Amino acid sequence: MNKRKICVVITGRPSYSRIKSVLQAIQEHPELELLLIVGASALLYRFGSVIDMIRADGFEPKSLVYNIVEGETPSTMAKSTGLGVLELATQFENLKPDIVLTVADRFETMATAVAASYMNIPLAHTQGGEFTGSIDDSVRNAITKLAHLHFPATKQAGEIVVRMGEDPKAVFVTGCPSIDLAADARTKASENLFEKYGGTGQSLDWDKPFLVVLQHPVTTEYGEAYKQTEETLEAVQRMNMQVAWFWPNVDAGSDAVSKALRTYIAENGTMPIHFYRNFSPEDFVHLHERASCLVGNSSSGIREGSYLGTPVVNIGTRQLHRERGKNVIDVGYDAQAIYEAITRQVAHGRYPSDNLYGDGKAGKRIADILSTCSLDIVKRSSYATD
Repeated sequence: MNKRKICVVITGRPSYSRIKSVLQAIQEHPELELLLIVGASALLYRFGSVIDMIRADGFEPKSLVYNIVEGETPSTMAKSTGLGVLELATQFENLKPDIVLTVADRFETMATAVAASYMNIPLAHTQGGEFTGSIDDSVRNAITKLAHLHFPATKQAGEIVVRMGEDPKAVFVTGCPSIDLAADARTKASENLFEKYGGTGQSLDWDKPFLVVLQHPVTTEYGEAYKQTEETLEAVQRMNMQVAWFWPNVDAGSDAVSKALRTYIAENGTMPIHFYRNFSPEDFVHLHERASCLVGNSSSGIREGSYLGTPVVNIGTRQLHRERGKNVIDVGYDAQAIYEAITRQVAHGRYPSDNLYGDGKAGKRIADILSTCSLDIVKRSSYATD
């Protein structure tokens, strides 16, 4: 019997951590063949060279897609999406997958969805039905309407996908694959990650308390990223704690965030802060668990943070409406409010683990469904009438 060819497209740091367990499950499944495409920021050094981690984990891409237009502006995001459609259409034509699987809500994900849809390839989508507060909502919902199979992470997200008119028989609440990775990684011993990875800034002591900061630009607030980053820098400086800070993603406004960080480095050479490009997904779990508090606007604080019990201070609108556990405090772009929230979370300490986003078994569930699901590409909205 011929194996079903499942094409997975990985485009950056988050998409790899949120799909790695699915890659493993597909690779191990007797009825599936993994076709891996790696592209966009996952190929770029300044965003952490995710491709090197992918290969180190034993996944060899069938093809690489270079489609990022430099500049990190709304215009370059649109152009990168267009280039992604062009390049992925060629790759899909060459690989001839039975199903394309795409992740979440990135502009690169939109390119994957559009190319697959116009080529009559069944599209599967993880993490649909979630709501945030930025352009990601529009992208995520558009991909949901293009997709034929849905793998939402939570019960509420699954209900939202159905209310959007999707066939309930095509909606499978599997949990988030990133929780699989977290559940596995936390059972293994960690090492001194501050010495393992390079980066720039002051040396940090692995055995002393520290904060982790991930703050990305918000596309719908383009032009405000520099000031927003300054507010967070002021707050963490007042904490007088060690800080492991990660460089931002490729979204519009990324250059402004990076400029604020570089200016800070030049003016505050003695502050115990160290800047990193990327950690492996497993090592980031260990960092997550050891941190006194995770600060910023990354969904990892809300998603993996709920499972790991990490105290989180979520800043601004990027994750505004996403489901969250009790481990999250929400604040605006104000240094005093951020400082007070971090102080409260550090004093609180770890929270109980919450399975809101999954129980660590999503990868196998998704692979099993992919091996047996219908390959019908004709969609019919539940709103449609005869």
